[in-house]
Amino acid sequence: MIGDPDAQFVGRRRALIEKVREHGSTDLRILKLFDEVPRHRFLPEGVWNRAYEDAPIPIGFRQTASQPSLQARYLEILSPTTDDTVLEIGTGSGYLTALLARMADRVYSVERIRELSVRARKALDDLEVRNVALMVGDGTIGWRKYAPYDVIVVSAAAPSVPQAYVDQLADGGRMLIPVGALDAQRLVLVRKDGFAVTEEPVGDVTFVPLLGKFAFSEDQG
Repeated sequence: MIGDPDAQFVGRRRALIEKVREHGSTDLRILKLFDEVPRHRFLPEGVWNRAYEDAPIPIGFRQTASQPSLQARYLEILSPTTDDTVLEIGTGSGYLTALLARMADRVYSVERIRELSVRARKALDDLEVRNVALMVGDGTIGWRKYAPYDVIVVSAAAPSVPQAYVDQLADGGRMLIPVGALDAQRLVLVRKDGFAVTEEPVGDVTFVPLLGKFAFSEDQG
C-alpha cells in the first residue's frame, strides 16, 4: 500500500490539496489520492522543499513534473476506472503514473529519457506500485503491444494528434493531449466512437514538447 513515511511533509501535502481544490477540483476521490501519494518521493531530493508547491518542478534533462492542479484536472476529465487500461506518454517523474495506477486496472507508461524512467521505476517500486509497466522509447509511436487503451494520457505537447494514438485508443476511449506550437498549446480531449473521432479543446496550457517520429524533432525541442 502506498504510504508516506516522511511525516514532515504531511502538512505541506494537505496545504497542496487545498490549493488544488481552489483551482476547481472537487472530486473527493482524486483529492484523496493527492493525500495518499507522496509527491516528494518522485522528485530529485534537491527540490523536495518545493515538492508541494502547486507548480511545475524541474526534474532534470530539461523536463518538469507538471503542476498538481493540472494533473488533477487531467484525472477529473479522463476519470479512469478500475476496469480501464491506461497508456501514459511521458512518464517523467512517475508521480502522475502513480496516481493513475491507483485509479485504473493497469498503466503502461513510455518515457524517452532512460534516466527518468529508471528513477520513476525506483519510486514506484519503493511505494509498492505493482500495476505499472514502463518502457523507454519513442513515445510518439505509443505502445502497440498492449493496445487498445481505454485512456491515453499525454504529458508533452505535439503539433497535432499522432495517428498512432488514435489507432491505439479503444472504442469508447478518451485521450487528453496538449496540441499546438512549442510555446503554447490547447489541451484537447479526444474521444473515439467506432470510426468517429472527435476533438474538443478544454483549455490553454504550456507543456514541454513531445519529441519523436510523429511530433517535434530533436532539433525543434
